[in-house]
Formats: sequence, C-alpha cells, structure tokens
Amino acid sequence: MVRPALRKDVVDYVISHYGLTMRRACRLVKQPRSVQYYQSVKDPRPALRARMRELAYTRVRYGYRRVHVLLRREGWQLGRDQAYRLYCEEQLQLRSKLPKRRKMVVTRVQKIVPGKPNDAWSMDFVSDQLADGSKFRTLTVVDVFTKEALAIEVGQRLRGEHVVSALNRIAARRGAPRHIFVDNGSEFSGRLLDMWAYHHMSRIDFSRPGKPTDNCHIETFNGSFRDECLNLHWFEMLHEAKAIIEAWRQDDNESRPHSALKELAPAEFARQLVFLPGAA
Repeated sequence: MVRPALRKDVVDYVISHYGLTMRRACRLVKQPRSVQYYQSVKDPRPALRARMRELAYTRVRYGYRRVHVLLRREGWQLGRDQAYRLYCEEQLQLRSKLPKRRKMVVTRVQKIVPGKPNDAWSMDFVSDQLADGSKFRTLTVVDVFTKEALAIEVGQRLRGEHVVSALNRIAARRGAPRHIFVDNGSEFSGRLLDMWAYHHMSRIDFSRPGKPTDNCHIETFNGSFRDECLNLHWFEMLHEAKAIIEAWRQDDNESRPHSALKELAPAEFARQLVFLPGAA
C-alpha cells in the first residue's frame, strides 16, 4: 500500500514531466485531490533540524537514538519517534558496509550536490585491449560540476599509487576537490587514497555495493568514452593508445556539447564561470 505522501510526489512528477492537469494526474495515481491539496500544519522546527545536523556531522558514527539523547540533554522536547522521522527527512542515516579504518569516508546517506568546480570529482576504471590481445586499463577522472575530463591515465597495471599520482598532477594544476566519488575497488578503498584525501582535506564518497548508479556521473562519461573512442580504434601499441585517448579527452573538453550544460562544451562552461559574479 503506497502512502499518500509518496503519492503526492508521484502526482507532482507526472504533472511536471507530462504536462497533465492536477485532476487527471490525481485520477491516474488514484490520489484524492483533497489529499493532494492538503498542507501540513506540523511545526517544521528548523532550529531543531539544524541542531540535529550539527550533532550528526560532529558525532559522525552516532545514530538517531544517541542523537536523540544528546538533544534531550540540551533541553529539546521531542520523542524518539519524532527524532527518527526528522533524522530520516534530513537524510542523516548511517551508511553500512564502509571500508574499515578509513578516515576520510563519507558516513551519511545524503549525497553531495556540487555547486562549483572542484566541489566533487568522480573516478573509475575502464578496461580495453590492444590489437595483439594484451589488456590495458584507463583511469578516468571527471569534475562532476563542469563535466570536464580532468585526466585519463592509461597503463597495463594501474594500482593505488597510480591513482594518487594522477590526483597529485591534477591537484597541482587546479587544486584538490572537496569530495571524491568512487566505487569500492581495492585501488580506491586502500590506505594510499585515504592518506591523500586526509592531507588534502577531501572526503571520499563510496558507492553502495551493487549500485553503480550511485556514481552515475562517471558511468555516463565512461559510456561515451567507450562508444566514441575505445570502440572506434584498434590500438597497436600502448603509447599509441595514450596519444589517441589524450586527443579524444581534449576534444571532449573543448568541443563536445553536453545537454546538462545547455549544449556547451565543458571547458567553455568552465570559462564562463570565471566571469560570473561571485565565482570562486
């Protein structure tokens, strides 16, 4: 049985994406219009929510029960059920199955939404092979906000130290990111990347196991990379693959229109940001 609150979201989605009227959308979803128009009279308690977020980000491994106890100690009047509801609405739930003993791992459910360049980078590996059948790997690094391909490292054996070397070269050119989106591969979950993130004050945001859509930005880029570059070339030698892939990366940054950027190329979009008022 779907809750009315969830059906309200479905009705809003149908109206915004398909242009239906409120009456038709409610009939389609089987939602009474009186429920759809209903406005909650509950106190949103913004001060309490703000304090709850502060506690959650300070006590990074505290669940809602301990946060509730701390709030009660400070004099806030709320029950445990209400604390759980607000805790979930603020998306403060703890993530499970995180890499052990890693200092810079993002611990809460809420995803970071980048608002400027270097807010978040995304990384992943793509595998391919040379004409003689020998395999090689590429490490792709993308700025989530500008969609720029910051680097594509090519090698037959890419490990954690190669990831850190690539990040050092990018950071020397444009600074370190605030967050890094990666999957749970050993190259990303090892101590080398964690130490690099610790020294550069970057947070590592791991995808949930079996959920590649958590890192959808790099998955989209890798799909274009394979379709427009890797699948179109037979690479005779590794140095040839490096040259062709680097040329494609530069062309992608300078020429390829992106619908998410209003059909601008990533480098063009990034250059426009420099001239905006208040751009950092």
